[in-house]
Amino acid sequence: MATTYDFIAQNKRRTWLLVLLFPLTFVLLAYVFLLGYHHFSSASYRYDTQNAEYVRADAPSFNTTLTQANQTALEVLPWVWLAAMLWIVIAYFSGDHMLLRGAGAIEIHREDQPEIYRLVENLCIASGLPMPRVYIINDSSLNAFATGRDPQHASVALTKGIVTKLERVELEGVVAHELSHIQNRDIRLMLITVAGISFFTFLSEACFRMGISSSRSSRKNSGQGALLFFALGVFFAIYGFLIAPLIRLAVSRTREYQADASAALMTRNPKALARALRKISEDSQVEVLDQHASMAAMCIANPLTKHSLFASLSGLFATHPPIEKRIAALIQMDRAV
Repeated sequence: MATTYDFIAQNKRRTWLLVLLFPLTFVLLAYVFLLGYHHFSSASYRYDTQNAEYVRADAPSFNTTLTQANQTALEVLPWVWLAAMLWIVIAYFSGDHMLLRGAGAIEIHREDQPEIYRLVENLCIASGLPMPRVYIINDSSLNAFATGRDPQHASVALTKGIVTKLERVELEGVVAHELSHIQNRDIRLMLITVAGISFFTFLSEACFRMGISSSRSSRKNSGQGALLFFALGVFFAIYGFLIAPLIRLAVSRTREYQADASAALMTRNPKALARALRKISEDSQVEVLDQHASMAAMCIANPLTKHSLFASLSGLFATHPPIEKRIAALIQMDRAV
């Protein structure tokens, strides 16, 4: 049976694996894109008067396409690789602050909400963890997440709804769940994953903006430049929204069962966390996170509204096991206690 130390070691390995997988898969797909781009952009066309349309006259040879793609790759990909690595480094040291800011989270201290602060502090003492920073998200729904690069630089964010609507023992179970993610180093793994996805979706938006700007230019080659930017925008969007979440599936969903189990052992009350999960499942949608959909995997339950793109793909890209199964596992633990 796997121990907490096994999960910590596993998460460390997966973190480095993802750090390598993001740029490697990106470079591979970018090279395929360059091959396709040079193949179609180098083809010549003629006007068919009979059908009143342009048809391809000839296509470049494979060797020509390969040479052009290799030249472009040597010029462009090293810079993109460097930018991706720089982004990962920035995200590692300050990504948690960016995520908390994006969620609209406000830090609280002991004098602000002493009961909540004391609850987190007591659980940290019981589990031997350093005290994380505590944040409140101004949303009436029920959700929570933890983030940071290690237990010494961790934060726990709770929605206003989860603080006010749960009983104390239920809220204790939720906080223990998030502290377990900190203890197991899940937070660092998810921070790197979310940062990687955000980088490529950011590039997609930037390319679309440059494409629009280029299309409005009066320069001779602006049309071709706009087409290239739009093509790159589509490529980055596909990678950010489809390929990267597939890599994210390397983050095993068993981490949620492990965090639930660790929280139940920490509080000695599996049934309270089960009740909390039941209530959370009925109202877990945090509207502000629709603008930061990649953060969904960090939350204790899916925070996205039903009409969002990521919510519609949740069955394919789900990183959480069904709450019903998590509740059943906790109830089974309670019976075994």
